[in-house]
Amino acid sequence: MAKSVTGNRAKSTKKAVRSKRAALSVSKSASKSGPKPKAIAKSAAKTSKPAQKPVELHYWPTGNGRKILIFCLESGVPYEIHPVNINKGDQFKPAFLKISPNNRMPAIIDPQGPGGKPISVFESGAILQYLGRKFGKFYPQEERARTEVDEWLFWQVGGLGPMAGQAHHFRGYAQEVLKEPIERIEYGMTRYTNEVSRLYGVLDRRLKSRKFVAADEYTIADMAIWPWIVPWQRQGQNLDDYPSLKAWFARIEARAAVQKSGDIGRAIMEAARVEEERLSEAEKLRRGKQLFMQGGKRQSK
Repeated sequence: MAKSVTGNRAKSTKKAVRSKRAALSVSKSASKSGPKPKAIAKSAAKTSKPAQKPVELHYWPTGNGRKILIFCLESGVPYEIHPVNINKGDQFKPAFLKISPNNRMPAIIDPQGPGGKPISVFESGAILQYLGRKFGKFYPQEERARTEVDEWLFWQVGGLGPMAGQAHHFRGYAQEVLKEPIERIEYGMTRYTNEVSRLYGVLDRRLKSRKFVAADEYTIADMAIWPWIVPWQRQGQNLDDYPSLKAWFARIEARAAVQKSGDIGRAIMEAARVEEERLSEAEKLRRGKQLFMQGGKRQSK
């Protein structure tokens, strides 16, 4: 009986040894077949891209400035606003002219541009294309869709924006700031009000069977056009005359990022208004005329 017990113990001991050896063999095999958890973590850290540094947005709350702010808010791209108060002439300062030689805002500086080096971009259409390409958002990669977006982006920067801007000038700025007599500006008022009306008609027809302007999705084309419809009353227009445009306008306006862009712009304008209230009427008129006349002169120096 004692021999039997001893034999069973010996067999049990041999099995335990074999199991331990097998476990050690598996452990060694696993360590050879792949990196340890810490090594994997280090490898991932080496290949991951550095976090995007904030894009410098040189901005004032105008139609062109707002379209870039909308993109940043919609896409989640980190940004820092650098106000360019066009009523004070900030756009003519040498530091700004280095990044925007046409003395127009908006402009951006991306501290992590191509090759990881900073790049500045001016002209709102070019900025939207750059950001859309870099971050892969709101700018389709498929060539046919991207071309369609480009068409309507250029329609805005080459048509709606300049014509609406002229309507704003003759219908508002020329009278309210420059104090021009109506007989001197009546032709300009009529000319540009009618042209904006024509452009509204083009957009209204485009939107009759579409929720968005191009590529059947929300893109930088919508972001570029929408801010220029916001002041439709100053342009002498009535959205009720353009039902498809009006419905599209409401859809874009309802977006959270678009609403937030308005809040940011109003806060900046309010701060500027408080500062401007301290100026006399004569000083306001002097500044207005100076800004109107000096653009070309400053560029020639």
